[in-house]
Amino acid sequence: MRVETLPETEGLAQRLAPHAAPGDVIGLCGALGSGKTAFARAFIRARLGRPAEEGPSPTFTLVQLYEHAAGAIWHFDLYRLDGPEDAYELGIEDAFADAISLIEWPEKLGDLMPGDWLEVHLAPGEDDEARLIAITPHGPRAQTLAGALGRHLEADG
Repeated sequence: MRVETLPETEGLAQRLAPHAAPGDVIGLCGALGSGKTAFARAFIRARLGRPAEEGPSPTFTLVQLYEHAAGAIWHFDLYRLDGPEDAYELGIEDAFADAISLIEWPEKLGDLMPGDWLEVHLAPGEDDEARLIAITPHGPRAQTLAGALGRHLEADG
């Protein structure tokens, strides 16, 4: 799918957020500057019911934890991860078991990625804010999330 503006990219994340549940893993793929962090921030704001303030990026801490009554969200930015096994030090197995996991650069985890996860691939579009977004489910729960998102897209279109 193609989105023309940053608000449209954020809108996609906002439409996905209410369908996610603890145990869901959403991998955000794409080059530097492709909109992964903007997508994650919009998802977090929508899920937690917070106003549009900027949340911190986990670029330097590698992970930010957001507690909420409906379930925690762990936002990982694995760009600086040296090797997949280093993710254990971040508590990734706890996140996979009990929280929603948003993972920028999921390819850094290699075989540690669970078998069931939703891939959101963002690529630059024709201008500074435009993006090309591909949604790929890996597993049955991810297929359910992708289907829910698809129903929103059909209703909008």
